[in-house]
Amino acid sequence: MSLKKQYLKSKPVCKVTFRINAKEANKAGTARLVGDFNAWDEHAEPMKRLKNGDFTQTIALEKDKEYAFRYFLDDTTWENDWQADAYIPSGMGGEDNSVVRV
Repeated sequence: MSLKKQYLKSKPVCKVTFRINAKEANKAGTARLVGDFNAWDEHAEPMKRLKNGDFTQTIALEKDKEYAFRYFLDDTTWENDWQADAYIPSGMGGEDNSVVRV
C-alpha cells in the first residue's frame, strides 16, 4: 500500500495516488476507495486494477485538510492503508480508519 502526493502550483489541491498491492488486497477482484472525499460511498467507482493485480486510483484533494478513508475489497471486506499518515477511530466499533493529510 502506498500514498503518492503531487501538489499543484496552479491550484490549492494535491493529487493523491492511492495504491494497494495484490498481496495486501488478498487477491480481491475489486477494490473501492471509500472515504470522506466521496461521502463514504460503498458503491463508488472501483479502483483501476493493474495487470499485476495491484489497484490504483488518483484523486484531487483540497490542500491543508485531512481525509479518513479505507479500501473496500470485493464489496465485503474493509482494509486500511498501513502506509497512511495517521489512523483515527471509525466510530463504528473496534476498527480504525486510515488518514491522508494534504
